[in-house]
Amino acid sequence: MSKPTPISGFPEWTPAQRMIEQFVLDRIRGTFELYGFAPLETRSVEPLDQLLRKGETSKEVYLLRRLQADADGPAGDDSLGLHFDLTVPFARYVLENAGKLQFPFRRYQIQKVWRGERPQEGRYREFLQADIDIVDRDTLPAHYEAEMPLVIGDALRSLPIPPVRIQVNNRKICEGFYRGVGIDDPAAALRAVDKLDKIGPAKVAELLGETAGATEAQAKAALALAEISAPDASFADAVRALGVSDPLLDEGLAELVAVMETAVAHSPGLCVADLRIARGLDYYTGTVYETQMVGYERFGSICSGGRYDNLASSGTVSFPGVGISIGVTRLLGLLFGAEALTVSRSVPTCVLVAVTNEDERAASNRVAEALRSRGVPTEVSPSAAKFGKQIRYAERRGIPYVWFPGADGDQVKDIRSGEQVAAAAGEWMPPRADLKPLVS
Repeated sequence: MSKPTPISGFPEWTPAQRMIEQFVLDRIRGTFELYGFAPLETRSVEPLDQLLRKGETSKEVYLLRRLQADADGPAGDDSLGLHFDLTVPFARYVLENAGKLQFPFRRYQIQKVWRGERPQEGRYREFLQADIDIVDRDTLPAHYEAEMPLVIGDALRSLPIPPVRIQVNNRKICEGFYRGVGIDDPAAALRAVDKLDKIGPAKVAELLGETAGATEAQAKAALALAEISAPDASFADAVRALGVSDPLLDEGLAELVAVMETAVAHSPGLCVADLRIARGLDYYTGTVYETQMVGYERFGSICSGGRYDNLASSGTVSFPGVGISIGVTRLLGLLFGAEALTVSRSVPTCVLVAVTNEDERAASNRVAEALRSRGVPTEVSPSAAKFGKQIRYAERRGIPYVWFPGADGDQVKDIRSGEQVAAAAGEWMPPRADLKPLVS
């Protein structure tokens, strides 16, 4: 087989990076469960018509098709696509299982998703997301929108990563404001403003005119709203100072004030009200979130989401929800690229049990079993080479301890310091810092 060519956008981590990823996932999962979210996993494919009706995603969806048509095969495969996020499949799951769920339903979901984007640093075509959502039947109290950033703040603070800043806005503020100044297509205006960081205010103003029918004065007002930012509830005074009135605008202001007041009380500095945040997906209807790592702002958001009222409905019954998603692969890819995350060793193994000779391998296996039974990650040397070679094998693998079985008693050696002591496999434990690889 010739040397394969890597496929861009489909990351494959090294074993050391994978251990860091698993550490990160364990911390995130632990925080989600502390807040009462239950685990869920959904299928990887959804009907294409469902995937294509949720915003600007039609060019990003991967289709699921067999290589060769089979008249006797399962019908409908050509109308399936791989999910591009976890919110759409979650909404479908809620509709299918509403009779078996207890509402409000709180779930977390950690799965891979697929998007046909142009690969670049921090952006992939296959990547892992960690989502939380809260869904209720018919109505969802606004206080859940204030809870989302608290959970994410605690989850990300538990990781050895740079500080994060969660930017929050409310779509009702934007839509109400656009209506108040007379823009006929608020949804198109939202999509235009969402491109502000990518194309700048001048081109957004042009886009507002082209896609939302905004006049020059209306575009100027929309950009003035987008410039408002505050670390507390004072943003509301700045919005009112623009002199625009609309009932939906007032509703959005009240909801975002509650989010900011809750965030400031829980963790001052975690959230900032930033009225340029719009989110491109059409299903958001209330508070929206984007999260940046300090020092990595140029790469955009690593965690985003928002409130949705119309994503899931069945007849006269609706299931409004609010959710937020951590782009785990995106976050890790940026930090790996900057060599900002390390792990203390590249294997889980804490102890290598030496083999005196092949006839004594069973004795070494018994030592390993005794250590593993008490939670010490252990492997047995692959060969009965001279002890010096077995020690060098452990050094190359990053294993901190080598265990030497002996007829007159066993010895364990810390090969970093050279210290060697008598030990019994049923009693000895390594220092807590050595038991498992440490991520820093």
